[in-house]
Amino acid sequence: MSGYPRGLSAFSLEGKKALVTGGNRGLGYAFTQALADSGATVAFVGRGGEANEAAVGRLASAGVRAYGISADLTVDDDVDRAVDRAAEALGGLDIVVNNAGVCFHNPATDATDEQWHEVFDLNVRAVWKVSLAAGRHLREAGGGAIVNIGSISGLIVNRPQAQAPYNASKAAVHQLTKSLAAEWAPYNIRVNAVAPGYVKTEMAPVDRPELRRMWIEDAPQQRYAMPEEIAPTVVYLCSPAAAFVTGSVLVIDGGYTVY
Repeated sequence: MSGYPRGLSAFSLEGKKALVTGGNRGLGYAFTQALADSGATVAFVGRGGEANEAAVGRLASAGVRAYGISADLTVDDDVDRAVDRAAEALGGLDIVVNNAGVCFHNPATDATDEQWHEVFDLNVRAVWKVSLAAGRHLREAGGGAIVNIGSISGLIVNRPQAQAPYNASKAAVHQLTKSLAAEWAPYNIRVNAVAPGYVKTEMAPVDRPELRRMWIEDAPQQRYAMPEEIAPTVVYLCSPAAAFVTGSVLVIDGGYTVY
């Protein structure tokens, strides 16, 4: 086993170049900061230019330098431009975290075709297109790691809110993860996913009293997570410590799905 990193050095991302989608807020912001704190140079993609600038400023105040790239990942030309720009700014690409996503809460009978398309275009198709665009750079680098942000919604049906398109999209992300892992292992590209439970972000109103019974009290740990609690698992999956991990969906949910 000589030649393999030992101890904490196995978790270092020193010298690695990483791209995070949806990185200007919430989970994506936490991933960007954690990857940088672990030694990577990081670029992130966000839809809003002002939000990107604000995120770059907040990161800088925390001692983190990051490159913000404005793009709409539901537009193919934007995907290619954003990935190529990240690789150019960073001097290559070793790590991709597909985090950007959207969700609507309404009964299936009220969900519009526009909502369905918006959810699948960003949550699934953008993951597919970013992975394809980035995969070319990862192959040139001799390998790398892709981490897709799935959800417990791809494993169970959430309640009390109805969100069938979102649930279906995250199940698709999990299966896409496994499919790419199988195909790209010969290129030394590992593809994994994390499936977070309820996390306090702009997308999840975890503080609403009417949701506490089913979102919080049904979980063994009786609480929600903060984005910073999900980020270390993403770092792990991107690091040499996870060299023999591919095609996995790691659940991080405080035990929610054990019942």
